[in-house]
Amino acid sequence: MCKTDDDGREGREGGGPVDEQAQFSALLEDSAEDLYEHAPCGYLSTQLDGLIAKVNTTLLDWLGYQREDLVGRKHFSDLLTVGGRLYHETHFGPLLRMQGEISGIALELKAADGSRLPVLVTSTVKTGSDGQPLLIRTTVFDARDRRAYETELLRARREADVERDRLQVLATTLQKTLLPPALVDVPGLDVSAYYHIASVDEVGGDFYDLFPLAAGTWGLFLGDVCGKGAAAAAVTSLARYTLRAAAVYDPAPAAVLANLNTVLNHEYQGTEPRFCTVVFGLLTPDEDGGGFRITLASGGHPPALLMRADGTADFLPTPGGQLIGVLPDPHIATTTVHLAPGDTLLLHTDGLTEAHTNAAAGGGERYGDDAFLDFGRALAPTTASDTIRAVRDLLDTFGTGVDDDTAVLAIHVPRPTSDEQQ
Repeated sequence: MCKTDDDGREGREGGGPVDEQAQFSALLEDSAEDLYEHAPCGYLSTQLDGLIAKVNTTLLDWLGYQREDLVGRKHFSDLLTVGGRLYHETHFGPLLRMQGEISGIALELKAADGSRLPVLVTSTVKTGSDGQPLLIRTTVFDARDRRAYETELLRARREADVERDRLQVLATTLQKTLLPPALVDVPGLDVSAYYHIASVDEVGGDFYDLFPLAAGTWGLFLGDVCGKGAAAAAVTSLARYTLRAAAVYDPAPAAVLANLNTVLNHEYQGTEPRFCTVVFGLLTPDEDGGGFRITLASGGHPPALLMRADGTADFLPTPGGQLIGVLPDPHIATTTVHLAPGDTLLLHTDGLTEAHTNAAAGGGERYGDDAFLDFGRALAPTTASDTIRAVRDLLDTFGTGVDDDTAVLAIHVPRPTSDEQQ
């Protein structure tokens, strides 16, 4: 409902343009002195030597002082903590004299009751018409909320660092449980292995093992589970123990991988299928020709690298092998090879060949199978320990270019002692 004032102005009951104009007029009538005294920040003016000449009510209330306690009696530095006074004398004061202004400096003021008030301080030097300094004006902002926020942020960061360290220890410990503590000693063989961790924050899915079966027979495997983290670790553990159990039941390499495929295919049906690449081998001494005979079955795994005693090297193909855990009845390829004295067989996961060769330059090319074959040809003939040492050095040259865990397992048939001496 509208009404008309005596002077003809139209207003609105319950407040309107008239009330708003009155409020605006009240703001204009606010005195400069009141604005100074009750500003949302602290003000003080000091002589050039720091003696307090003027201070507003806001700052007095914050610190719990009476005006007569400070004006003409204390210097600005007297309100600072010991550390603050040292900073004021060595940095704040000299910079203010040189620059004429200094802003946003974090300090702590001592209140009358001994408590500390975190503040942000801005000071300017007022000069006269002749350019000579007259006094120092200082604005003080209450930083208690900011300090509390920073303290909470620091606490949260420390807790996050502790949690990250704990998770790294957990991941490293879990990773160790998925690998054999030590490779078994196979008479007549030199065996060495290495596991390169790409990230300490996540558990990888690579695995390997070498273990005895029937008398004079040993089983070995090396594989790579799709993915990382706890889910991959669960599959790794299942695959590792399934392979060992299946090898006891039927050590034929193709049968071992078929059993693993059945387990994974049944266990991880549905929306989150899990699979792996794996190579399984059966080692037996070759009584007639010397050395060892190894039969390998591959389920989609990169081919092993065979480095001969005569200095040649080539991949040992197992064509047609399909991923383990994807299809109900995958085709699994096998191949048998004779390892003569001086020969070395190297099994690896694809973290090696898929590493970036120059990560520091913004990516770089993948290392690739061709370069890996050249590496083997330059290395042959070699031993298991020398092979693993060379692979470790190679991975180190990639640095952060190795973005996936890498497992390598080298098997070497030593030459007779007389041949080695020659």
